[in-house]
Amino acid sequence: MARVTVSVIQFGGSNCDRDAVRALDEIGVDAELVWHEDGLPAATSGVVFPGGFSYGDYLRAGAMAARSPIVEEVRDAAADGTPVLGVCNGAQIGSESGLTPGAFTTNRSARFQCEHVHLRVENADTPWTAAYDEGEVIELPIAHGEGRFEIADDRLEELEREDRILFRYCDADGEVTEDANPNGSKHNVAGVLGDRDSVAVLMPHPERAALPDIGPTDGQGVLEGFAE
Repeated sequence: MARVTVSVIQFGGSNCDRDAVRALDEIGVDAELVWHEDGLPAATSGVVFPGGFSYGDYLRAGAMAARSPIVEEVRDAAADGTPVLGVCNGAQIGSESGLTPGAFTTNRSARFQCEHVHLRVENADTPWTAAYDEGEVIELPIAHGEGRFEIADDRLEELEREDRILFRYCDADGEVTEDANPNGSKHNVAGVLGDRDSVAVLMPHPERAALPDIGPTDGQGVLEGFAE
């Protein structure tokens, strides 16, 4: 596997940063924690915005972190082709910063939800999904209160035409149903691409399903996108 150095960006309130480093290490990808005020290291060849509750989710989840100067550096790096992955709160940061389309808002249940969900791979022709087959069903955990994906209808149609939807919430048989949608996300969308396929966000946690000593490893394939 190619050696890359992934910067896992820490904000006040991040709490999945060390999980991301350990999960990347498990698959042979070098990763380091980077405090947001220290700026993006020159050796960075990949970026993770991890889960957590940056700035206590004040205003909106991810809104304050998205205005940290390091995010502008990440935008510039992404424009040059550096792979960027946002997970949960990191997905909210990605959408708030304009790296990816749409927005994540309060769950339909209006409460925090922590459970395992099934996802159907919608596009296997990306770095983040190359380890899977199109239509394959994987299982990942969620842990969020503002995970409902919202986007204008015409914009969603554009994403679908451009194959920029990575995952949809589904049942164990791969059926995309309302009952399988844990948070009310539009069209069951769980993860999307930015303007290029090297930038992606998703609400479920692949880093929490990557260590064989503590459970299933369905999330490893997403993280292998940094090597891809």
